[in-house]
Amino acid sequence: MRIPAFHGLLIPLLLTLVLAGGATGCAMNPVSGTPDVVFMSESSEINIGTENDAKIREKYGVYENAELQAYVNQVGQKLAAQSHRSGLTYHFTVLDSPEVNAFALPGGYVYITRGILAYLNSEAELAAVLGHEIGHVTARHAVRQYTAATATGFVGAFIGIATGIPATQDLFNTFGGVMLSGYGRDHELESDRLGAEYIARAGYDPQAMIRVIGVLKNQEEFEKKRAAAENRPPRIYHGVFASHPSADKRLHEVVGEADKFKTLSAPVVAHEDYLKKIDDLLFGQAARTGVRHGNNYYHRDFNFALGIPANWVVEFDSYYMMRLVSPDKQATLQIESESQTQEVPASEFLKTRMNVSEFDQPGPIKGQALTSYTGVVPESPTLGTNKTRVAAVYFNGRRYLFQGTVKEPGAFAANDPSFLSTARSLRALTEKEKRLAGGLRIRIMRAKAGDTFTALAQRSPQVQYGESILLLINDKFPFGEAQPGELIKIIE
Repeated sequence: MRIPAFHGLLIPLLLTLVLAGGATGCAMNPVSGTPDVVFMSESSEINIGTENDAKIREKYGVYENAELQAYVNQVGQKLAAQSHRSGLTYHFTVLDSPEVNAFALPGGYVYITRGILAYLNSEAELAAVLGHEIGHVTARHAVRQYTAATATGFVGAFIGIATGIPATQDLFNTFGGVMLSGYGRDHELESDRLGAEYIARAGYDPQAMIRVIGVLKNQEEFEKKRAAAENRPPRIYHGVFASHPSADKRLHEVVGEADKFKTLSAPVVAHEDYLKKIDDLLFGQAARTGVRHGNNYYHRDFNFALGIPANWVVEFDSYYMMRLVSPDKQATLQIESESQTQEVPASEFLKTRMNVSEFDQPGPIKGQALTSYTGVVPESPTLGTNKTRVAAVYFNGRRYLFQGTVKEPGAFAANDPSFLSTARSLRALTEKEKRLAGGLRIRIMRAKAGDTFTALAQRSPQVQYGESILLLINDKFPFGEAQPGELIKIIE
């Protein structure tokens, strides 16, 4: 279709209109004191934070430790009072997530995960992470990202009208995703600079910003290798750049600018105070959804243990469901748990659930002492479905449904033994496993002469990468050792 010639003049005109319209939304940048073109008022910022706070809390869960929550809030409020937007009401929340992350919503809502707390080693480092996130709020980075995305969206919509070619953009996902995964280098550096200023004004050493980024960079490099080996996305903090902070000249420059804001000749570090605050911190997966140890999976509340095929990844787990994925991502095994409200034979339950009258290879699971039944749902070219291994296991008043599927029909035979072995492995927890099912904890101890991280790792139930993780959380990576009398973290 030929586009009329006047459309060639329309797009520049619309761009001009968008920019002109944006100018009516000018506001003073709280940090620079210069005008910003933004499409959102401060009251709208606060409303966005308030509306989405409940969603964040529901998605991640709030860590159940009132004393730790109060401590993080106390440090955060001390920094917020020194910020360029001290008039905002700030909210600081520790999320019950093993992810290594911190982020902020517009309007003063700041979140930090228990996962990242395990890698910090002083109150000054905690302040550095919180200060960085406060910097995103005070500089209105999310709002500026939103403004840019909204302008792009307007232009895209007008182009669609003008040309007949639709151009859409999910602005909410753009807005939310950047807060979780990070901004561009300029915005991140600005937050480092602002965070360093706020912690200096609050009595901390601004160099804590450099130290904590170094700790998290080591964690990132190790985590990327581990995630690649386990065929999953890495769990890393967004406020870390490609180069190590020791070699990042620009980072040192922006943090160094905060020296002039120091209020104490001997700034606060509070290494031991911080470690005592995180004693007994949950490490890794939460007991409520299940805990993985090597090739075993333990669920505390339902009192079951499950074997996981070697190198398979737990891609998703919730209170009632988990999903395992093979290393080549060809096979997926979904496991659901539900209350056994009626006495229905396992065979009938499976037929009803899968909506079939008969299975291939039907019968009880060989080697499974619990009540069970399994079969294969044949592939259906008309429905576009491949073979599916299904199994039901009854245990402790609950039914466990296993559904194993593959992407390519030829992959079923290779993965079916893993489907069956997983269903066969379901059993009650042993007394030792019940303790493991409660989740791993950070414990604080004073190192004695002869204590090595190699020996400490061997005594820990953290069976995979134990020594490396101890080195990382104690800021000794890759080859450091604890000094006698030094407070250190171990995992029990």
